[in-house]
Amino acid sequence: MDKNNRDTRKYAREMDKADRLSSFRDRFYKKEGQLYMDGNSLGLCSLDAEEAILRVLNEWKERGIGVWTEPDPPLFTYHDYLAGMLAPLIGAEAEEVTIHANTTVNIHTCIATFYKPTEKRYKILVDKLNFPTDLYAVEGQIKLKGLDPRECMKMVESREGNLLNEADIVAAMSDDVALILLPSVLYRSGQLLDLFSITQEAHRRGIVIGWDLSHSIGAVPHRFDKVQPDFAVWCNYKYMNGGPGTSAGLYINKQHFSLDAGLPGWHGNKYETQFQLNTQFEKAEYAGGWQTGTQPVISMAAIEGSLKIYQEAGIENLRQKSLRLTGYLMQLIDSKLEQYGFSIINPREDAQRGGHVALVHEEALRINEALKAAGVVPDFRFPNVIRLAPVPLYTSFEDVYELVERIVDIMDHKKYEAYEKKIGLIA
Repeated sequence: MDKNNRDTRKYAREMDKADRLSSFRDRFYKKEGQLYMDGNSLGLCSLDAEEAILRVLNEWKERGIGVWTEPDPPLFTYHDYLAGMLAPLIGAEAEEVTIHANTTVNIHTCIATFYKPTEKRYKILVDKLNFPTDLYAVEGQIKLKGLDPRECMKMVESREGNLLNEADIVAAMSDDVALILLPSVLYRSGQLLDLFSITQEAHRRGIVIGWDLSHSIGAVPHRFDKVQPDFAVWCNYKYMNGGPGTSAGLYINKQHFSLDAGLPGWHGNKYETQFQLNTQFEKAEYAGGWQTGTQPVISMAAIEGSLKIYQEAGIENLRQKSLRLTGYLMQLIDSKLEQYGFSIINPREDAQRGGHVALVHEEALRINEALKAAGVVPDFRFPNVIRLAPVPLYTSFEDVYELVERIVDIMDHKKYEAYEKKIGLIA
């Protein structure tokens, strides 16, 4: 392999020949000629996910109400089965994980559980770069306590608008902070925070801390057995390839199993007394105790299919390929796109970036539209960022090379000028 001439299609093809994970591409539905670079928003459908959905659908067709208890695994406890498959991706114990609702509901659940404001400790520490739903949920929970979000939400600002300085996060952990909610990976810039050191600093100060893993789960391995956060939430439709709007994930550290659930529901009741239908809630003593209502098991089946692929590929192997893919993309951007005014805002260090590259250009919105017309599926984030996620399960090195070639063609021929500066319903 000629490492001195990496800016060629030949080099990309040589990288693909050496890729031990390349066969997994064939397990996903990909359109011929399309470069799918939006797996950080919605992962592609796999044959395994389709097979699992059809299996569950067939179980319902054949068994009717027996679908809850007769299949293997029984679908009434499907969330427990999936939790056992998913827990290794974050280095947690199976009993600390459950599949439940959506990310925003799970944030509400966790804040309602862990936020116990006092006269001295009443603030929730968040960051200004987090995905808005996290901030909306925090604000809503503060209002439910009869408090003023303007007084109780403490915001960590970005020094330059795209990244967070971890020293600023630690400095904001004042004596009046009761709880912290932060993203593991910033959705816009792709910055990966140091979960271990930040969590340790919070606990040293007696502060409860939780993480939103939505932009790292399935792309970055986590070691919650070492990090020991109090809680975490995430969606399962991005890198996890669980399908649009599928149920989200929830982690509760086992030291908190005895706590009351902030938003209790009958599905979180102990199995032993659940169908006694008592008026007194008896919370199950594991993460499943934070369940609320009956789960949408047909949708959840896609998560099972995807997790089977993760078990085969290995999250550490996928992380290493992801770093090589994003590293190669950044190298091509440097050598081929800088002359057109492009720059990169995500961190370049392996330990500080997630699974996508954040490409910046003053004409990003129109270039994003031109990319769609050129057979690329990118992702725009206001006001000037094109997010590109070469997902290691189904993206090749030649895909990355071809992506940059199509951008060069767009810029050489000013094809973006044919589009308006107007954001659609989904950018």
